[in-house]
Amino acid sequence: MRYAIVTETYPPEVNGVALTVRELERGLRGRGHDVELVRPRQHRQDHAGPGGMLTTGVHLPLYAGLRFGLPAAARLRRAWRRQRPDAVYIATEGPLGWSAMRAARALGIPVASGFHTRFDHYMRDYGLPLLEPLALAWMRRFHNRSAATLVPTRELRAGLEGLGFRHVVHLPRAVDTRRFDPAQRDDELRARWGLGADDLAVIHVGRIAAEKNLGLAIRAFRALQALRPDARFVWVGEGPEQAAIREANPDFIYCGLQRGEALARHFASADLFLFPSLSETFGNVTIEAMASGVATVAYRYGAAAEHLRHGIHGAAITLHDETGFIDAACRLSLEDASRRGMGAAARTAVQSLRPAQVAADFDAVLAGIAHRRSHADVHAALA
Repeated sequence: MRYAIVTETYPPEVNGVALTVRELERGLRGRGHDVELVRPRQHRQDHAGPGGMLTTGVHLPLYAGLRFGLPAAARLRRAWRRQRPDAVYIATEGPLGWSAMRAARALGIPVASGFHTRFDHYMRDYGLPLLEPLALAWMRRFHNRSAATLVPTRELRAGLEGLGFRHVVHLPRAVDTRRFDPAQRDDELRARWGLGADDLAVIHVGRIAAEKNLGLAIRAFRALQALRPDARFVWVGEGPEQAAIREANPDFIYCGLQRGEALARHFASADLFLFPSLSETFGNVTIEAMASGVATVAYRYGAAAEHLRHGIHGAAITLHDETGFIDAACRLSLEDASRRGMGAAARTAVQSLRPAQVAADFDAVLAGIAHRRSHADVHAALA
């Protein structure tokens, strides 16, 4: 089969959407399919790769370091007339994604879309609450033009269906348990953080931005630090809030962006992961922490609702219960043996989340919509 994937973000950009799209692309190629990747050019020396297409990109407001693609409908129509995909997967709802939707529909190519980001919730986080219903309507209109909208959790599928989204399909996420592994724990790295073997390393991994609810992570750490003076707070990531947080909290350890094996070492070298975000559609870092054997405190939605069992793998807190979040962080900071046992149980819980199975499921969705389209064309020709 020949598939096209259209995305406005892709590695080396570091975010959940970019990394997820790359894994989906690799999964399809690994299954023997021909995959065309359409994405914005990230820099002058950027290359499309075999069978790929680069489009014009523009920096995304409020998201330094990320770009969105300008519309390319005419170019895509020409390319897809020359070499027609059996199905198209559109990962992002930006201008490039909308133009790809128009091009595919004009040519009768079936489309699946990915629901990766709650842009409607972001409106509140960035001080624009009146735009929240408009953002939701915009996303619903986009996704309802596709034959399948892929979501990472059953909870999100039910929520979107209740909001009028059609053809919502649950596609689970996976984690590379060979990379994210407790064996990656690095005593030399912990020593650079100023920590001994029995000291407490608390970690946050993710974009340092308003939508991540980071004030709660800081309050939770300060509360547990009063109980565990040996605790240090390690921050992995970058973002627009970093300078202000760093100025107010100079004792935190700021590690910047980490990728690949380095990220795995940072995760496995920690003892407790605090993830207070309320804006995720999934939260890949939750299952990465679990695979690394690190007990986690997170709100009970997204990946935490799907995989994190309260009291077994860490703490899954009722949404918006800030006191419960802080209390759980404090309790786990004091219970060393229990916390380590939770980390080991978390590792076991996610070992079945295999990338190969996600690739197979993704392939089945795309092949299914391609088959339905071909079947419909045959019936139309015979009518």
